[in-house]
Amino acid sequence: MLIKIRKPWELKDQDVTPEHLFKQRRKFLKIGAAALAGGIGGGMLSRHAFAAWPAAGELLADVRKTAFDPGEALTPFDQVSSYNNFYEFGTGKDEPVYGAKDFKPAPWTVEIAGACAKPGLYDFSDLIDPHPLEERIYRHRCVEAWSMVVPWVGVSLADVIKRLEPTSKARYIAFETLLDPDRMPGQHRNVLQWPYVEGLRLDEAMNPLALLSVGLYGRTLPPQNGAPLRLVVPWKYGFKGIKSIVKITFTEDQPPTSWNRSSAHEYGFYANVNPEVDHPRWSQAKERRIGEFFKQKTLPFNGYGSEVASLYADMDLAKFF
Repeated sequence: MLIKIRKPWELKDQDVTPEHLFKQRRKFLKIGAAALAGGIGGGMLSRHAFAAWPAAGELLADVRKTAFDPGEALTPFDQVSSYNNFYEFGTGKDEPVYGAKDFKPAPWTVEIAGACAKPGLYDFSDLIDPHPLEERIYRHRCVEAWSMVVPWVGVSLADVIKRLEPTSKARYIAFETLLDPDRMPGQHRNVLQWPYVEGLRLDEAMNPLALLSVGLYGRTLPPQNGAPLRLVVPWKYGFKGIKSIVKITFTEDQPPTSWNRSSAHEYGFYANVNPEVDHPRWSQAKERRIGEFFKQKTLPFNGYGSEVASLYADMDLAKFF
């Protein structure tokens, strides 16, 4: 007899929304279905868009609570939304909230490219439809040794990847941020090579913890937090959480990543939270939660070791940092 042992964050069967109710949960508006039927190689997803996708910072409807929850106090919304790393809008932690105040993340399209069966240009809402929006409370650890506990809203990255049908050549997935210095004034400065790019191994991206986020605290993402679409990988340092995504590419080769490209001796491709590997300029052994005075010990893989450590079982994590 096969007995399935659930992960700590997995829902019980009775907690899953019945299919007939879920299919009614969103109202759709057809946008040019006939014109788009001849999309690239027939690989376009069905072209439906939300009838009224909320503007940045507005409430999201039908968000399903999940068991992804470390049971820790949430970082207040005003701190999550005002203390950010988003160099496209300024290098100071308090700059993006002001630099992004006029940023309009609509309309928004995402290009899908590379080794997959369904490349094309998608409205971003098509990528997350028809998956249920979930609230997942994750620890968020930044490389500068500060941390937060954030109630993200989004959809499983693995579910999106499955719909795009990567081919056998796809070993990595690469992400790219919008390049538009007029809308993102920080890109006028040469602090990084623009556009911002990130990547994961495909097996990392398929891990159930990886999330494509469209919101936090039950609302759509504010611009300074990566509206309208960003990546959340909770066992890695925050700089892996690329924001305002406009392109996703499936590739056979390891893709470049912005901070590794800028300073390879300080920022590795993997960026797993590892308290035993210090940043060259500071220790990673402890962290300070935003809003708190005392520091606490940093947990390996940010506390998600039971879910992800097997991905790196044969790797030297001091070398592949």
